[in-house]
Amino acid sequence: MSTGEPDYDRLLRSNLERVFNERNAARRSAAVAELFGADPVMFEPANVVRGQSAIVDAAGQLLAQFGADFAFVPIGNAVGHHGLARLSWQAGPRIGPVAVTGTDVAEIVDGRIARLWVLLNPTA
Repeated sequence: MSTGEPDYDRLLRSNLERVFNERNAARRSAAVAELFGADPVMFEPANVVRGQSAIVDAAGQLLAQFGADFAFVPIGNAVGHHGLARLSWQAGPRIGPVAVTGTDVAEIVDGRIARLWVLLNPTA
């Protein structure tokens, strides 16, 4: 990582753990306010989510859709440079088979996530 680059690994891992694994809405909202820029956009395969509160809600709805033990787990370390980073992940029950894998790709502006693309891997 070159001088002046944000800690891409910390930022994207924090997004998984503190936003997409956080079931408490107040803590999830505080994490989004810290990790995301003022007007973020998240691109999901079938949806575009605009704004911090909408991202908080989308993450909450996703968690409510799956069981209480569902979690996102990073695979390896995030890598990035010049404001673009990616982190691969898997998700499913904490004890059980992996249900989905994917990659988050983020545009980072001033050390915060400005745009986040959620890319899902095809299922076998």
